[in-house]
Amino acid sequence: MKRSYVKTISILAVLVALVIGAASVFGGGSGHPAAAEDRPLDTASLAKLSASYKKGSYDEYLSKHKGETLQDADIRIEGESYVAATGMDASVASNYEGEQGEAVVTGDTGSITWSVDVKQSGMYQIGMRYYTVKGKESDIERGLLIDGETPFSEARSLVFSRIWKNEKAAFDRDDRGNDLTPKQIEVPMWQETAFRDAQGYYEQPYLFYFSAGKHEITLTSSREPLVIDYLKLTKPENPAPYEELAKQYQEKGYKPAEGSYLKIQGEASSLKSTPMLLPYNDRSDPAIEPFHASKLRNNAMGGWTWRMPGQWIEWEVEVPVDGLYQIAFKNRQNYLTDMSALRTLTIDGSVPFKEAQRIGFAYASDWQMKVLGKNAETPYQFYLTAGKHAIRLEVTLGELAPVLRTVENSILNLNAIYRKIISFTGVVPDQFRDYALDKRIPEMTDVFRKESDRLYAIARMLQAPGVGGNDRSALLNTLAYQLADMAKRPDTVPSRIDTFKSNVGALGSWMLMINEQPIAIDYLIVSAPGAKLPSPEATRLESFRSSIASFAASFYENYDDFSGDEQGAKSITVWVTSGRDQAQILKRLVDDNFTRDTGIHVNLKLVSADILLPSTVAGKGPDVALQVGNEVPVNFATRNALQDLSIFEDFKETAARFTESAMVPYNYNGKYYGLPEQLTFPVLFYRKDIIEDELKLKVPQTWDDVYALIPELQKHNLQFGLPQRGLNAQGNDVATTDIITLPPSPTFAMLLYQNDGRFYKDGDQASGLDEEAAIRQFKKWTDLYVNYKIPIQTDFANRFRTGEMPIGIVDYTMYNKLSVYAPEIKGLWGFVPVPGTTQKDGTVRRDVGAGGSAAVMFEHTKNKDEAWAFMKWWTSKETQLAFGRDMEVRLGTSARYPTANIDALQQLAWPVRDLNTLMEQMKWTKGIPEVPGGYLTGRNIDNAFRKVVVQGADPRETMEDYVRAMNDEISAKRQEFNLPYEK
Repeated sequence: MKRSYVKTISILAVLVALVIGAASVFGGGSGHPAAAEDRPLDTASLAKLSASYKKGSYDEYLSKHKGETLQDADIRIEGESYVAATGMDASVASNYEGEQGEAVVTGDTGSITWSVDVKQSGMYQIGMRYYTVKGKESDIERGLLIDGETPFSEARSLVFSRIWKNEKAAFDRDDRGNDLTPKQIEVPMWQETAFRDAQGYYEQPYLFYFSAGKHEITLTSSREPLVIDYLKLTKPENPAPYEELAKQYQEKGYKPAEGSYLKIQGEASSLKSTPMLLPYNDRSDPAIEPFHASKLRNNAMGGWTWRMPGQWIEWEVEVPVDGLYQIAFKNRQNYLTDMSALRTLTIDGSVPFKEAQRIGFAYASDWQMKVLGKNAETPYQFYLTAGKHAIRLEVTLGELAPVLRTVENSILNLNAIYRKIISFTGVVPDQFRDYALDKRIPEMTDVFRKESDRLYAIARMLQAPGVGGNDRSALLNTLAYQLADMAKRPDTVPSRIDTFKSNVGALGSWMLMINEQPIAIDYLIVSAPGAKLPSPEATRLESFRSSIASFAASFYENYDDFSGDEQGAKSITVWVTSGRDQAQILKRLVDDNFTRDTGIHVNLKLVSADILLPSTVAGKGPDVALQVGNEVPVNFATRNALQDLSIFEDFKETAARFTESAMVPYNYNGKYYGLPEQLTFPVLFYRKDIIEDELKLKVPQTWDDVYALIPELQKHNLQFGLPQRGLNAQGNDVATTDIITLPPSPTFAMLLYQNDGRFYKDGDQASGLDEEAAIRQFKKWTDLYVNYKIPIQTDFANRFRTGEMPIGIVDYTMYNKLSVYAPEIKGLWGFVPVPGTTQKDGTVRRDVGAGGSAAVMFEHTKNKDEAWAFMKWWTSKETQLAFGRDMEVRLGTSARYPTANIDALQQLAWPVRDLNTLMEQMKWTKGIPEVPGGYLTGRNIDNAFRKVVVQGADPRETMEDYVRAMNDEISAKRQEFNLPYEK
């Protein structure tokens, strides 16, 4: 009966789809919207932007050397001829990787210096030929010094990319017939590049001024080792316009390659600049090649991941004869309305002509066929000799580069004015008070007016001619109007300070949006000029057939089930409670390594975290669950739902992979019910430009230093940040996740542990928060808010960006968020270990509480040895490192994995200085125990805190009251589970 009912519903649904589809096919319907005009920005408006340079920037550097000659020279400096290596074990290698002669091998720390004799004063580019060596698989980063000084701030971070490709030319498929995402492997090779801006804010490579005479060039290592063949000082390349090249072709008698037609699939790229550029499945149109109505096929390349300046994809094509060819790309650019996404075209490593530096792909909601050329009727012709050639497209900002530099400078200027304003008004001004800000800050109205003019000019550039504002110009116009109005009416500034701050913060997010230039590529065609090209879209009938097939497949396809069809004695079920990207990466690692090496089959399923408890109660749970919160293992273990892992012979050896603190939350009655996956802990973030440069203050080392620092900050109405809750791996507050219980405040845990306090006593039978050490630290914690007025709840990332909170203690995963979402303050911030408590012997304790997540095994598991083998494999250095790197490959720096495996953490792509800070702070981590009834501990600590801070209650009495409530719950739970308890 039930089957018949489901079948009937399915048939009805198909019939409905047929009727709707038929109406769209045979009814009139409207055609596809026309593609947006492929137009450049109004570059004339750039000249109207008044010159304003960020202090120490490359723009300022160029202004100082304006008018200097671009010298036509080629001065080569051999790598092995270095004159000094400081803090680095540099060595000379001969005939390295097929290269005749000598080269220097440089490490990931220290610096190396060369001497150069310049004959003529002038501006030069600096180029380098290098070879990437095995490291942490991240891009190489170096800082440049000329004669011992950084020429401009951007030179502190020069990035040199590795080269990647798919491990296999053909895509592997899973047991359900779906294409798997290919593994990315590095292709080490000799590369030559000029020093340039990694963010793409400067389209051309940097120019450096050298006076006649001897100079020293120093490269300081920030990340990854590198082999250097030579450096060279050269003149910038200047490709000729296409018209000149076309004339040369005509003079040489080059003819079209008649009859030639080559199609290269986008997903079949030969090389790429980053492993983030993965082929993916697109089912938006049946004309995409290859296409399947229900199975996942890797049939497109680029898309959203191919959006950041400097990223490039290269395809190899082998043409049959010498001749002139046209190049076409089937693409979809449905991201940037009324704008073109820009790419730089190179063939065999060179830009063929000037126009190829900025090739625009216009906006359209559908797939388009773009023939490279001045227009559809006049394609560019490229002369190619018979044989293999490399066609590369690289993301470039083009005319947007100076726009973004100007906006970045505006944000810094406006944030600086904001800090000056709140130094007089505070963050919540009295709207009825006249602060006379135009007299106290004489430059305020002038800054508002100038920045308003700049933003208006940029908004006009981003709007199509004769068209009003769009989603990119709306914010600019809003903020520009507000600034102009505040310049006219400075007395209204205090009442508008909050919206002003919000708009400036939104402008920082706007920079991220406008910086992105995504394009998806289905395939490219290299053919004779004028060759007939296929339609980029399917017919309506083809689309209709595909829709019906996809609808029918939806009744039996399950894309959340990553298991196969193999079952047997050596099989386990594993649930992943995070996201699809994580599950796909884990699936590949399991298939490539674990199952292949052990023969144990893994049924991997992606589930929601909130179904773990009900499924366990119903007896339908997995054998192993990954990425569960720290509160889960003991909570489930008290109900005999989890397997004690300490019974396995090699448990101690496995536990040695982690710090002792990471194991603490999973200990119950001397047994362990989980293995750590992630370990997070607080560090101290600070703005170098504000704390050290503007305010001339020192970063605090102890809590006494903090008490001295806070009044200095408050003189300027700036704030010191303290965390109320921990963060997850993405730098988001745990309150926004599915964590069941509220963990204790990281600040209170830090103070408690630094002063020999403890959360539980008497064998975890009672709360230890009524002991004298805990009461004192609770009072010290609440005094920070009562007496020093530290804000209770803050958005640290945004306040840190504006400088309103230039220093604060927060989980180290905030590093990921700031690295990606605050580009305007890159290089202006850092982090160090948290302030500590000075001991009698003069040493400083920097203890912090740690958080994280775990992998657990369930008691009902039949194949426990196989499940344990999987858990050991999953938490091993090799797997955690591979998973962490793949996460960063797919999602970028914002997804850097906070693994609990110490050895794996050291191999992730952290700059050496930052990694050393993390390892130093990790030594001081202490785990927070989990006990039966302990779920009320964090909640009651938070209740007690708010009662003292908000209601003015006595700290000692309040904490003692709430400790009684904690003890009552702990006793009740121990009694419920037949554990010893104090009556």
